[in-house]
Amino acid sequence: MNNNNYYGNPSFPSTPIYTGNTTPPTNQGTEYTQVMQLPMEQSYIENILRLNKGKKVRVHMTFPDSNEFRDREFVGIIEQSGRDHIILSEPSTGRWQLLLMIYVDFISFDEKINYSPEFVPNS
Repeated sequence: MNNNNYYGNPSFPSTPIYTGNTTPPTNQGTEYTQVMQLPMEQSYIENILRLNKGKKVRVHMTFPDSNEFRDREFVGIIEQSGRDHIILSEPSTGRWQLLLMIYVDFISFDEKINYSPEFVPNS
């Protein structure tokens, strides 16, 4: 059985729609000249952690594939955070830990949390 043409023979135009000095059509003359503005960053966990950099936290995590380390609590100072990770330091031991956000259940603070619905990074 020959399946060479099972998906068909896709064909693409040999010349682009706009060539040379031709410019794409615009909506000149219409009143649709709205400028799209991007929203401020929203309050994602990584941004909340960045606003609280330097504070002591307890990061509660669950590792579903591990029987030995199933539920763990990590205590330390927030050094950095990103979309998928948190970096904590433990001044008493000198240990630094890179924790993956995917395993975070919740994070508790011993002091008031800095929070802003719109994230503006600290300079």
